[in-house]
Amino acid sequence: MFDVRDLLRLAAVPRIGHQKIRSLVSHFKDPAAVFKASPRELTKVPGIVKDLAVSIAHQEDGEAFADDQLRRLNKLGGRIITIWEKGYPELLKKIYDPPAYLFVLGEFAETDRYSIAIVGTRMASSYGKIVAENFSKELARLGITTVSGLARGIDTIVHSSTLKANGRTIAVIGSGLDVPYPPENLLLLERIAKQGVVISEFLMGTSPDATNFPRRNRIISGLSLGTVVIESAENGGAMITASTALDQNREVFAVPGRIHENRSRGPNKLIQEGRAKLVLTVEDILDELKQQLKEFLTREHEPEPAAELTLFELKILDVLRSDATHIDTIAEDAQISPADTLVNLLSLEFKGLVKQMPGKMFVKL
Repeated sequence: MFDVRDLLRLAAVPRIGHQKIRSLVSHFKDPAAVFKASPRELTKVPGIVKDLAVSIAHQEDGEAFADDQLRRLNKLGGRIITIWEKGYPELLKKIYDPPAYLFVLGEFAETDRYSIAIVGTRMASSYGKIVAENFSKELARLGITTVSGLARGIDTIVHSSTLKANGRTIAVIGSGLDVPYPPENLLLLERIAKQGVVISEFLMGTSPDATNFPRRNRIISGLSLGTVVIESAENGGAMITASTALDQNREVFAVPGRIHENRSRGPNKLIQEGRAKLVLTVEDILDELKQQLKEFLTREHEPEPAAELTLFELKILDVLRSDATHIDTIAEDAQISPADTLVNLLSLEFKGLVKQMPGKMFVKL
């Protein structure tokens, strides 16, 4: 395998990105050979025009740049994995524009090829947070890796909920590994690196500029068998991830939301236009991906059968909503005494159907 420093030397050349690096290495078979080629030879590579070829041939500070990149990466305990290596994610290799290399914290696992992306708004509602938490925990229980972007809101809940369930999660960030964003998620990033993987295609020291995130999103979907959208405006970042998933011929799932809320318009529109499958449970996702997951979802991983409910529990579930509701209101609507209502609510919480919030408030999951 060739020296990764030579790839970084290429990356130091202005206007040389991942696509051109792949083309150059494909043509010359080794990045070191690129620097031995004449400008005329370089122009034989698609996308390499004359002035760019001259810049490559007369590069002067590439070695110092490569050494600085590796010094920063080594300080974090990270590494670089290239598309020409066996350990590079197979699903990501199959997309139209895979990164030539990835900066990595943590270790990929064989089971990461069974991954589901979950994305959504940074301004999640209580409903969105609960759905993201439940989906992530259930996927983790099944041994399926979750993928998201470490952003505020839904992304953060996906990663943290997966970790709490002792599952694996992959965070794809839109900046250099040494510039974590948002900064308050630094500790979460470190936890993910120990229990999953944090990756970036961006050079060390890259700031989290807005233009980086649409490119980052193609990697989120590219690593995954399918992408779940939980709450997003029509022009939100999660919708870009859904579009890249569709372009990559991957499955897209959407959790329906309230028709009058802006953050529900994205997933609702995906469902309305037939571009995403409406999902209410993790089982809906598994059903759609049963062919891809059939070797993985052994009897050990199969979802547990639904819990049997008493008449009182059914009555309470019937009056509960996804909004937090006070126990007194629940008791009145179900026509059950407050004491009996509390007992049955706690039973439903144990069965994973209800969640208790502060102030004796309960929500239906």
